[in-house]
Amino acid sequence: MTQTTASPLPSTKGSRQEKDFMGSREIPADAYWGIQTLRAVENFPITGTAISTYPGLVRALAQVKRAAVLANFDLGLIDAVKKDAIQQACQDIEQGLLLDQFVVDVIQSGAGTSTNMNANEVIANRALEHLGLGKGEYSMIHPNGDVNMGQSTNDVYPTAIKIATIQGTYELLSAMAYLRGALARKAVEFDDVVKVGRTQLQDAVPMTLGQEFSTYAVMVDEDERRIREALVHLHEINLGATAIGTGINTHPQYAAEACSHLRKITGLPLVTAGNLVEATQDCGAFVLFSGTLKRVAVKLSKICNDLRLLSSGPRAGFAEINLPPRQAGSSIMPGKVNPVIPEVVNQVAFDVIGNDLTITMAAEAGQLQLNAFEPIIARSLFASLTHLTAACTTLADHCIEVITANKEYLRSQVEASIGVVTILNPLIGYDAATSIARQALATGGSVTSLVLERGLLTEEELEEILRPEHLANPQARISDPLPL
Repeated sequence: MTQTTASPLPSTKGSRQEKDFMGSREIPADAYWGIQTLRAVENFPITGTAISTYPGLVRALAQVKRAAVLANFDLGLIDAVKKDAIQQACQDIEQGLLLDQFVVDVIQSGAGTSTNMNANEVIANRALEHLGLGKGEYSMIHPNGDVNMGQSTNDVYPTAIKIATIQGTYELLSAMAYLRGALARKAVEFDDVVKVGRTQLQDAVPMTLGQEFSTYAVMVDEDERRIREALVHLHEINLGATAIGTGINTHPQYAAEACSHLRKITGLPLVTAGNLVEATQDCGAFVLFSGTLKRVAVKLSKICNDLRLLSSGPRAGFAEINLPPRQAGSSIMPGKVNPVIPEVVNQVAFDVIGNDLTITMAAEAGQLQLNAFEPIIARSLFASLTHLTAACTTLADHCIEVITANKEYLRSQVEASIGVVTILNPLIGYDAATSIARQALATGGSVTSLVLERGLLTEEELEEILRPEHLANPQARISDPLPL
């Protein structure tokens, strides 16, 4: 099935004519975008998803343009009237206005030029409006000559991607902390629930359900730390590099001035890259960061795999925990309930892993002084961030917070498990433990029952051994064995 991006709707208020070196076109009179945007919409009917889907990118573009015009004003390259109008237009966009005017497809050719031109045209026409002039009166404020002064797509676009990624990552980190909190609370709730641990899907030794959930909380916490580490590399920008990193057509002080203003506007500790030629062609920071997002996805998916296994049943599975019933699970099997929340998070993880491969291939495909494939890098990064953020919140709210444990069933499994002999080994001896394990396997009997029958331990001693706090810290128990 082919997806197409619909052309912007014609205006009911007539049209205006704009021209470029390829000719003239009619533009809806009330559109803030112009001829370059129109051509891009027509040329790239790829996903049906406009860049407005990612408002963080649009906001970042406006922040970059505002920093640029302030730097150009400081350097005496643009007058106060134009500066004020352009700055006001950028601030309007930063506040969420005119989002619907960013209409080019997220996947486009030209290294993001269409996105940059869409921003230039919207900002120029909004600035003209602030001056009381009509849209398209570019002799007063020009999209390229004024809004794009001292810039190229090749430094504006990657800088905006980095800013949007950083800002979006803060939202992801907040969602991950929220999920971690839910897991940690559940670990406390299940601290006294004894269960059988498993390795390779086979019975291992006893543990607590609280330990299992505390492990998940630690896994999320570790990934939060790794994300913060990877995020550092995105603070190095190439604004001022222009076309290939030589800074052609810019004032010698422009890069430093623009970066200084951008730091103030965004509140981020941005720095200008030491070598702008290298920074303009290299996408390594995106690869590193995407790889970290993939790590998050893999570990979230592993947690969800466990939740699906532990809740499997209700009669023929593990049936150790109960996930909240969210919806009917089948159109043909009455009463069936599926683990839909872990399943959807699994699918988000698969998507993020695929996005990482896309980013890897796009970064590798760069040639000479520029990587032309940053649009697909941007789309993939923003999709991963957006989907992971939603997945963490959804998993916490609709699953983790309301999980319950089948405590008595879990306890009976421990008492019947062959794995119990491992923790009895220091107390009853290896030979006795082996003998009991063999008999239990042969007869289907309970290990604890056999221990009691042979008089190796009393009921009180067994109860003490299987206390949750001893399972959580077995060394404390083994160092002070019970009297035989």
